[in-house]
Amino acid sequence: MPEIGQTISHYRIIEKLGQGGMGEVFRARDTQLNRDVALKVLPADFAADADRLARFQREAQVLASFNHPHIAQIYGLADEEGTRALVMELVEGPTLADRIERGPVPVEEALPMTVQLAEALEYGPRARHSSPRPKALQHKDHARRRRESAGLRACQGARREPIQR
Repeated sequence: MPEIGQTISHYRIIEKLGQGGMGEVFRARDTQLNRDVALKVLPADFAADADRLARFQREAQVLASFNHPHIAQIYGLADEEGTRALVMELVEGPTLADRIERGPVPVEEALPMTVQLAEALEYGPRARHSSPRPKALQHKDHARRRRESAGLRACQGARREPIQR
């Protein structure tokens, strides 16, 4: 896995943000556009497995087709000497897990969160998060939530149009 200060493509690793089943997530600096991004780096054994790598690339393509206020934007893929990463919007703020840790979530706070999550899931009904859990949900401006984890199961024909009400 990469180390702080290492560069993958034109993304300089700043700090580790977390770890999951599909790799580690880092804050990185896009040195071309001068902005911070989230870099999800695949473990070496995943990157070396042709089937897993193909699945990862399909998932990235499906995610990149989404344009929704509650789904983190995908900026691209990075590859540096066999290290492969998904480059995504950095969504800062506490996770839902952080909020739950503070104590019970009142209905008036939980309801908007639930609606936002449901809207994100409805937007891409044929692509579902493989493990929706509180640590994969983050605040954005404390009013909107984005699904930051890229662990979606890619399916053909994912819808791209916004939800009609």
